[in-house]
This record gives sequence, C-alpha cells and structure tokens, in this order.
Amino acid sequence: MANQRGKRRRFGSVRKLPSGRFQARYPGPDGLMRSAPETFPTQTDADRWLVRKEAEILDGRWKNPDDKVLFGVYADAWFKERDYAATTRERNGSALRLHVLPTFANVVLSEITTPQIRRWRAGLLESGVGEPTVAKAYQILRAIMNTAVDDEVIQRNPCRIKGAGAAKTAERPFLEVTEVFQLADAVPARFRVFILLAAFTGLRFGELAALQRHDVDLERRTVAVRRALAETRSDGILVKAPKSAAGVRTVAFPASLTESLAAHLAAYAEPGRTGLVFTGARGGQLRRNNFRRLWLRALETTGLGDVHFHDLRHTGNTLAATGGATTRELMQRMGHSSVRAALIYQHLVNGRDHAIAAHVDEQIRKVRPAGSDEASGT
Repeated sequence: MANQRGKRRRFGSVRKLPSGRFQARYPGPDGLMRSAPETFPTQTDADRWLVRKEAEILDGRWKNPDDKVLFGVYADAWFKERDYAATTRERNGSALRLHVLPTFANVVLSEITTPQIRRWRAGLLESGVGEPTVAKAYQILRAIMNTAVDDEVIQRNPCRIKGAGAAKTAERPFLEVTEVFQLADAVPARFRVFILLAAFTGLRFGELAALQRHDVDLERRTVAVRRALAETRSDGILVKAPKSAAGVRTVAFPASLTESLAAHLAAYAEPGRTGLVFTGARGGQLRRNNFRRLWLRALETTGLGDVHFHDLRHTGNTLAATGGATTRELMQRMGHSSVRAALIYQHLVNGRDHAIAAHVDEQIRKVRPAGSDEASGT
C-alpha cells in the first residue's frame, strides 16, 4: 500500500477508518495478516507502531497474539518454581489462592490492565480485607507480572500503582525492662527464660524454640542461632535454616541472665548435647499455638494489653539501639542482611539527644571534676 507521499510502504499497511482514526495491519512471521490491537488518532502514530512491531519480529521478540496464556495457568507454574521456605510458601500461596486467582485466573495474561488491577485492589479493601494482606497480594501479582515480562509473555508490567505493595502498619510497642520481667514472672517457670531471652537478645520465636544445649555457651554468655522451628498447616512442625544466611549468627546475652539460664538448663532442657533448650509443658517441641494460650493469660495477669510475642524482639532491638549499637552491629544481632530494619531502630532513638548528652556528661564528670573546665582567663 502507498503512503501519503506516494511511496510504497516497506512493512504493513495503514488505512483511515470512517471514524477518522487509523488502523495498522502487518504480516506476522507465519504469513498471516494481523491488525494492531487498537486504532490510532493519526497516521504517524500508526506508522510508528508498525516500526516497533517490525523490530520485534526482526529481533525475535514477537509473540503470537493468538496464543492466549491464562493468568491462572501461568501463576500456577510460577508458584511451583519459587524456592520459598515452608512458612513463606504457605503464606504466599494463601494470598494467591484467596485474593488474586478469584479475579484473574481466567483472564488472558496479556489482557490484564492497570485499571483492572486498580479496581481489584480497591474491591479487596472495600470488602474488609486488611491492608497488609492486600499489599501482600499485590506484591505477588506484581512479581508474577515481572516474570511474565522477563519471559516476554507481556511487554509491560501493568502493576503500576504507587505504594500499593507497601502496607502502613501501626508502630508496635516496645516494653520497659520491668514489664518484661512482669511477663516472665507471669508464665509457668519453664517459660520464664524463654521470654527473657526473647526480649534481651531479640531472637525470634522459631529460633528460640529450635535452640539446642550445645548452642548455649554460659561461660561466654552467647547463644548460637543455627536453625529455626516453623509450623505450617500442611507439613506441621519443620526444623529449617534461618530466614537468610545472616540469620545464622551468635548473639550475646546479658550477664544477669546467666544464673537463670543455667538453672533452666538443669531443670527443663532435654538431656544430651542436641537436647532442646525449650520444650512444651509435656516435653517435646514447643508449639506456637500452645504457648499462645499461656501468653494471653500472662497479658491478662499483668494488664499489659495488646502485646504480641514478636514485640519482645522489637524490645530487644530497641534496647540494643539505645545502647549505641552501630548499624552493622544491629544487623548482626537481628540476623538481617539488609540495613533497612536496623535503620528503623536507630531512627527510634534519634530523639534521645538529651539522654545521650547526659550519658556523655556522666563519663566526663568521672574524669573531670565539676568546675575544672571554667575559663582560665588566658
């Protein structure tokens, strides 16, 4: 077909429709003529589209638009290929199954649009699904679409809603040291040190529940984190590696806990080098659900209200930050490979300028008596 200048078009054709818009058509590598999926306001726009389509074919990036890949089929294969830890697989699988697939499973992958995703997200929030859950579902959808772009199944990721993958969660409380001891004294004696170590070392529940006798060094006052306990509905209790390579670490505990920890080992820990340090009320591995009942009773007894067990980790990390730990030291103690979480705790104590100045002043006064720095007149 000739263009407006009378020159024969090298690739494809453009025609003006009765509506005044322009339609582009092109020959695919299979010899079939296909129309662009949309019409264009000007001939120049249609020409440019044909140039890009020809480049796709020449570069081997062309995808047959007649090959309809359903999102559900692609998402199922994508999920099976993920190297998730057991708990992450269960959590992400639940979000995908309950909140993503009901809307997109039977939609052609390449036909999912940003407006569709915006309506889907708004619908979840309006139906009462929590913001953290909606953010997780969006993250999974975005990750699937990113892989589809990498696989050249789609040209562009339609998940383009700013901030949709970030949940705004309320700041969790951290406990005063006296409140930690109140909680520890409110649970059965075999769990007292469990709470104290959680608060003063920042170890996670699963890391504490997986500790073995040989992980505890009373002389050096350290615990070695080498494994973690995980619980899933499908597989039950699993012993796995920590969340990341940084999770394998050695953490020091306060000297004031040494006597209590020694007494706990003698009274409640399983025998032998690999015996569990913390066990359930009837022996065996400590289960989160069983411990939760004791935890809720302790909260009621102490009147501490809405405190989660994970807030003990928050407390320990905050104490470490207020003690002057550097970003790298916080990362090591927390078992994080990223500086993000460590910076959060350092930010929490940035407002303590007067307390820090008072501490410095205390050190100065130990070596410089009051009045010794008065102006000498020289």
